[in-house]
Amino acid sequence: MRVVSLVPSLTEAVAVSAPGLLVGVTDWCTHPADLGGAARIGGTKNPDVRAVVELRPDLVIANEEENRAPDVEALRAAGVEVLVTEIRELPQALSELDRVLVGALGLERPEWLDRAEAAWAAVEPVGSLTAFVPIWRRPWMVLGRDTFAGDLLLRLGVRNVYAGHPERYPKVPLAELTSASGGRDLVVLPDEPYAFGAEDGPEAFPGLRAALVSGRHLTWYGPSLVEAPRVLAESLSG
Repeated sequence: MRVVSLVPSLTEAVAVSAPGLLVGVTDWCTHPADLGGAARIGGTKNPDVRAVVELRPDLVIANEEENRAPDVEALRAAGVEVLVTEIRELPQALSELDRVLVGALGLERPEWLDRAEAAWAAVEPVGSLTAFVPIWRRPWMVLGRDTFAGDLLLRLGVRNVYAGHPERYPKVPLAELTSASGGRDLVVLPDEPYAFGAEDGPEAFPGLRAALVSGRHLTWYGPSLVEAPRVLAESLSG
């Protein structure tokens, strides 16, 4: 099959499971490092639809959150088959990965998917903590309701205080975040989509413990799920 992936984490899942199937990936697809010469077709939000069509894919894989409906519709109008995933929590991620890899691509269920399921089934919470999770600054944005990352954190014993917000990725003034930080245990700062780091992020929340975490392990659904419980727990416990 000839496959184009419009989602970095699904790109990794396909590339690790069946090297050689991918003929097109986005500019944001960074794992694995060697994607076998697959063509770059633009970003997740602005793919070059014509370039995708010219690759003559048997299947394009997308995600309802990461990709825009007009792009999916344009590909389908051009006669391209598009499989759109929906992933808001861990069980859904595991079932959607099986749907893509086994159901759509006809592969044997990959061993790493079984290991990921086992790793999360055996996960032990790092405690009973409350936190907020910025994903951007200028303006400040945080994880809100129904997010995959929020579900992973909850399984690790970290409750997102904005999980009940009506928006999934609300903009929250820094003044609000800092004024209420005294009643929270930590601020979780992933290194993507905004690249928070030791010198960029923690200084905004003086007196509050900052957990710098791997964005790939917090937000990607793919082979990184195997080691995510350990990697995230180490960062959250530090």
